[in-house]
Amino acid sequence: MKIIGRIAEQHELKRLLESNESEFVVVYGRRRVGKTFLVREYFGSDIVFSLTGMGADERGEPIRLAYQLKNFDDAVKKCFGRGRPPAETWFEALNLLRDELEKVPRRKNGKRIVFIDEIPWLDTPKSNFIPAIEHFWNSWASAQPDIMLIVCGSATAWIMKNLLKNRHGMHNRVTSRIFLAPFTLRECEEYLNAKGFRYKRKQIVDLYMAFGGIPFYLRQLQKGLSVAQNVDRLCFGNAAPLANEFEELYHSLFRSPEKHIQIVRALSAKRKGMTREEIIKQTKLPAGGTLTKALNDLLQSGFIEKYSDFTKKGKGHYYKIVDPFTLFFLHFMDSAKNKAASGYWVARTGSPARNAWSGFSFELVCLLHMEQIKGGLGIAGVATEESAWRSRTAEPGAQVDLVIKRRDRTINLCEMKYSDGEYRLGKEEAARIVNRKEAFEFETQTKYDVQVTMVTAFGVKPGIYADIYQSEVTIEALFC
Repeated sequence: MKIIGRIAEQHELKRLLESNESEFVVVYGRRRVGKTFLVREYFGSDIVFSLTGMGADERGEPIRLAYQLKNFDDAVKKCFGRGRPPAETWFEALNLLRDELEKVPRRKNGKRIVFIDEIPWLDTPKSNFIPAIEHFWNSWASAQPDIMLIVCGSATAWIMKNLLKNRHGMHNRVTSRIFLAPFTLRECEEYLNAKGFRYKRKQIVDLYMAFGGIPFYLRQLQKGLSVAQNVDRLCFGNAAPLANEFEELYHSLFRSPEKHIQIVRALSAKRKGMTREEIIKQTKLPAGGTLTKALNDLLQSGFIEKYSDFTKKGKGHYYKIVDPFTLFFLHFMDSAKNKAASGYWVARTGSPARNAWSGFSFELVCLLHMEQIKGGLGIAGVATEESAWRSRTAEPGAQVDLVIKRRDRTINLCEMKYSDGEYRLGKEEAARIVNRKEAFEFETQTKYDVQVTMVTAFGVKPGIYADIYQSEVTIEALFC
């Protein structure tokens, strides 16, 4: 299957391939996002050497060094067709790789490509892998004109600490970093069309609200089933393929994920997001470096995002979950585990719990498509600042999850509303929107023109309250 989307990433790989010096490339991002597929599909048989680190054993313990080195030895034999005594250390192993690469003829157009996948798994305790890879790059590979060392990993915290923010032998050695984000809605549509699915855009949004833009999850879909039936088959029931995905996901990324899971569980219950102080109060985690590290791990891995507070002008922040699958698991799969029968999700169509989650999750989909919303407003080229806002005085309380402050001295207060058809704006909701806008203008004392923007699936049904909003964006814009 051809590469779907990833246009900027492919341009970067092409640039690196055509450069006149060696390149050290780090490709990182959330598990299941397609990092390995991108590298293997783009370079194909041009990869001279390929190695995939071995994960934890059945007890969750790191694979022993001896087995990792045996795996390396097998990869050398497969790629170069020659057998040598197995290495006993990573220094010996990478020196062996250097010797084999020196026998590979240099290419006039291209590079000798070395691909190490799941590199964090190779860094087992007391293995000295980091000093060895530092030595391999600094003493030999970087001095060659045509080596392209590509490393991949899902454990973003490890990638950041040991490669991208290393202050020792690897400091400033990485020549290119490629963060692979989940698919956008448009890329999901392109992927599904290539697979022979003919879902309408509203149905793709429904899929996105459960799975996000994760190619691995989309690859599990079965043609002939509705979106709800596919969600049932993949997530609920004794043999559901994704039943254990949440635990596997967090344990594969973080060696001690208990604090990370505590944080996302707390955030999942707060639609408006939480401040650091609120997270501490809810989780009972100590307010120190351990909490900071866990929050940073989740931020770097793309599970949560930090939004600034409009009123506090950058000094206050809210943390919110931005991984749709995490949100879906914690709202439904977790509580239904081991007791949800086939048809669980279909049976909850129209239920209050599902409707509440749909509204919450649709807001998340919108937040993940900020550039598309700006395009729908006709301000794609206008410099903006995005934030959230909570009222300190309004009764009843008021908040806006997305505030777009524009350089043309306009502010869009975005009201994100999910529905199966045109959104019907009633008297009570119209009053709440007016209250939010008035409270915002009063508390911020802004001199900007404040406009209400409705972001909906199919637009707002014409009615007597149409004058309370000035612009609208539909899901058609989210697919641009």
